[in-house]
Amino acid sequence: MDKKKPVIIYGAVAVCIMLAVLIVALFNKGKENKEKKVEEEAQVTLEDLVARVNVSTATPKKGVVSFDSNNLYDELPEIDKYPLAVSKNADIVIEIFTSGEKAGKGNDSWLIDVADKFNSENKTLDNGRTIALNVRSVPSGTAADYIISNKYVPDLYTPSNTLFGDYAAANGGDLELYKDRLVGNTAGLLVKKGTYSDFDSIIKAVQDNKINVGYTNPQTSATGLNLLLTLLEGGTENFTKFNENIPYIAYTTQQMRDSASNGKLDGMITEYQAYINDENLTSLYDFIPFGVRHDNPVYICRKASKDADQLKAIQIVTDYMLSPEMQKIATSKGFNALDDYTSSLSFSGAEVTQALDTYKKEKDNGKDIIAVFVADCSGSMDGEPMNQLKNSLTNGLSYINDNNYVGFVSYDSKVTIELPIAQLDINQRAYFQGAVDSLTAGGSTYTYEALVIAADMIEKERVNHPDAKCMIILLSDGYANGKFQIDDVRDSIAASTIPVYTISYGSDSDKDSLKAIANINEAAAINADSDDIIYKIKSLFNSQL
Repeated sequence: MDKKKPVIIYGAVAVCIMLAVLIVALFNKGKENKEKKVEEEAQVTLEDLVARVNVSTATPKKGVVSFDSNNLYDELPEIDKYPLAVSKNADIVIEIFTSGEKAGKGNDSWLIDVADKFNSENKTLDNGRTIALNVRSVPSGTAADYIISNKYVPDLYTPSNTLFGDYAAANGGDLELYKDRLVGNTAGLLVKKGTYSDFDSIIKAVQDNKINVGYTNPQTSATGLNLLLTLLEGGTENFTKFNENIPYIAYTTQQMRDSASNGKLDGMITEYQAYINDENLTSLYDFIPFGVRHDNPVYICRKASKDADQLKAIQIVTDYMLSPEMQKIATSKGFNALDDYTSSLSFSGAEVTQALDTYKKEKDNGKDIIAVFVADCSGSMDGEPMNQLKNSLTNGLSYINDNNYVGFVSYDSKVTIELPIAQLDINQRAYFQGAVDSLTAGGSTYTYEALVIAADMIEKERVNHPDAKCMIILLSDGYANGKFQIDDVRDSIAASTIPVYTISYGSDSDKDSLKAIANINEAAAINADSDDIIYKIKSLFNSQL
């Protein structure tokens, strides 16, 4: 055997090893350089985009600001905005307002199923008068607004828990508790499996900034309101310390569920009936009950004005809903579980009112708020959409706190800074109103260019307010045909971490595009047609600004 061969072989192996090490080193170096380049590009993306936008600055003109005490109830839409889920004519029709988990689809359809079955049996009173049960799904908080304002009052009202019912009664609503339980349910905090086993430890983890938890707006959500009141039992500081580490407050439960399913949240709030029917939630999260029970009480409205036959019909309807057969259906849909959970908590309507006032004052923990409104003034907004946009901004202005910093951008074929960011004192309010008054519709739709300018305005302003809560509120029909598309701006908007709340105008608006914009940084996409846009914008302003 040639003695030189092993030497040659070993040498070849050594060379291969050296080459492999060199290749790995060069690969890692290239990867580091690539990552560094991507990071550097991300840092200048917004600046580069701004340089490509045709933007001008308007000369501010003052408008007339009204200081009348606006009433949110005045802007409630006509009740047809919430159509009947079950409708039948009869001599006596009992209409019930219900929260969505009892009048939706699939496992959320219990009350619809009950009403359909009840109506199919053609129930009558002893005197032969026929009875029908009609069902209207209205969010618990919004339903309370209808009853308080007397704009539309049903015969019965079944929110998720007693909080909004007692709140309505304490604020002038003509209603009283009729049945304290229709179907059983429980509010709960969801946390990733095996992490925390009790409510207080979860709250402490949020306060220590160890986990990200989402919750729904307590001004509209019975579950969110329950959480607020439970936290306030430990004092205002307990709530503010918790709230300062919340990444965002979901406008709807679905928005929060989407964030949880995307892995962006370590926890969220929901009801047990929704949790147990969602395989994704049950596989990822443990359910930790909290607060008052969600036993879906029934309130009777305007009892004094009802005649004897109506009261008898109401008794027949509620007895039917509480019958063993109907309760069996409810149980099959996830209700009537966790009945061993009890709560020592109870809250009066006055306490609920005080809690909502506290929420409005304390939700931002003393932080400055910087908001830029972006208004679509393209040709497709001409006519009623533009009128609604202007009316909603004018009417909503009074719901924005004076200590906020506000700017205004409009766009069509170009982008105009109508009003640079400044504190919303009397002068800024007058200039804001003047800008709104001057808006006209025409031209193309440079939506994404306008968002870039709005984000840039906020980035520059928050240098002076590093702890500020920032947001963009886009008012549009959703259609865009400028030079930029969403893929051009998504990374820079995401890097800014500025949530973009979108409000769609018109029944034919491009809601998918607006939702995609809102999803970039977990904001709400509000679908509102012309008859309730003002109410929804005021509600958004009231909770976020």
